[in-house]
Amino acid sequence: MLDDTIAAIATPLGEGAIGIVRVSGPEAVAIAEKLFVSRTGVDWRKQGSHRLFYGLVVDPATGQPVDEVLLGVMYAPRTFTREDVVEFNCHGGIVPLRRILELVLQHGARLAEPGEFTRRAFLNGRLDLAQAESILDIIRAKTEAGLAVAMSLLAGELSSRVRAFQDRLLGLVAQVEASIDFPEEGIEEATREDMVESVRAIMGDLEELLRQARYGKVYREGLRTVIVGRPNVGKSSLLNSLLREKRAIVTEIPGTTRDIIEEVVNIRGIPIRLADTAGLRKTDDIVERIGVERSRDLVKMADLVLVVLDASTGLTPEDRSILELVREQTGIILVNKSDIGDGEALARQVTPLFPDKPVKVISVKTGQGLAQVEEAIERMILGGQAVASQLPLVSHVRHKQALARCYEHLQEVLRALSAGENLDLVAIDLRAAWEALGEITGTTVAEDIVDRIFRDFCIGK
Repeated sequence: MLDDTIAAIATPLGEGAIGIVRVSGPEAVAIAEKLFVSRTGVDWRKQGSHRLFYGLVVDPATGQPVDEVLLGVMYAPRTFTREDVVEFNCHGGIVPLRRILELVLQHGARLAEPGEFTRRAFLNGRLDLAQAESILDIIRAKTEAGLAVAMSLLAGELSSRVRAFQDRLLGLVAQVEASIDFPEEGIEEATREDMVESVRAIMGDLEELLRQARYGKVYREGLRTVIVGRPNVGKSSLLNSLLREKRAIVTEIPGTTRDIIEEVVNIRGIPIRLADTAGLRKTDDIVERIGVERSRDLVKMADLVLVVLDASTGLTPEDRSILELVREQTGIILVNKSDIGDGEALARQVTPLFPDKPVKVISVKTGQGLAQVEEAIERMILGGQAVASQLPLVSHVRHKQALARCYEHLQEVLRALSAGENLDLVAIDLRAAWEALGEITGTTVAEDIVDRIFRDFCIGK
């Protein structure tokens, strides 16, 4: 319902300088009138929109002040939700925030559901669905490049492309319907030829967006990357070096790492979800054995595997087993400890056995080759296709699936046109392609999909 008033704490709970209780809806200003007392003598209700006022929140039942606040007042439609919005900017402690929220709820508001403020912005036409989704991406961005992708989505760059595709499809629908309604004009043959050319052009543009989708997903979600190797080859040291902090315990005792350690590292703007695993070996230690099994399971799900070898010991049977385990996966082979062993010799031995995997000679201890490792990761992930100056527009699986469905319907249009089938069938697939694109911006999306999208948001956003 959009005729009620919602409220929530919009800042993280905990101690901080400022906390915000946000209220949106037709009763927002009336609720503020009941709770806020100006300390400057200004009648804030006559001062217009988008202003801050200094005063107190007072409990009407007791007359006792709750907190000293700045009241933000914003009148519809120039607000995020396109409703009247007030915000109580109070001290950022759990007690004042919760007490003010309780008073707001007692005097006419209800607690907002997750993502309900953004959902109202969507339902009231302030944002389309793709833009609404980008807000969560902005909050969760792990790198500046990921933030830039989300901001391009919020700015409506993908939405503009989608609407342009839809306009082109509607033009084709108009052509088809003209041929159906006025067969005596004899324009069907020309219409078919023109349409084939137009549909192929649209499909070519769709292919460009679909190619970007893999890279967009990487910037948005990060790449699942697993460090594997036998015990004591330097896996944990590599994790610490890439993170530039001592996150994992490093000792000379084999089997020190028994559980999965996961962190996000920014490698040239790409968020890498990096996991250090237990050394892969046979062991009688029950706890270590569980860690080894978890490591094997994680390797199967990884987008990228970093296999670490030890130059000081050469290629062992355990190393060969690990390399075989990841043979079919995207990976990079790192020959570590080149400061105390012949890394180049081991690299020459391994390269012919796994020609599809880059081999880098490194020393985590001295830092040798680590920059080349980051370069190799970037090259394997992006393949030179996406750079910061041309960030991908498609970063959500949902968007990719909608584009793919549109493409499939257009393939069917081409098939029907080439086979000389009835134009009524062509019109059906053209409209289906248009509707698939509408799922991205929300013009044709089902209610359950909207529910699922906003369920992932935090309360207060």
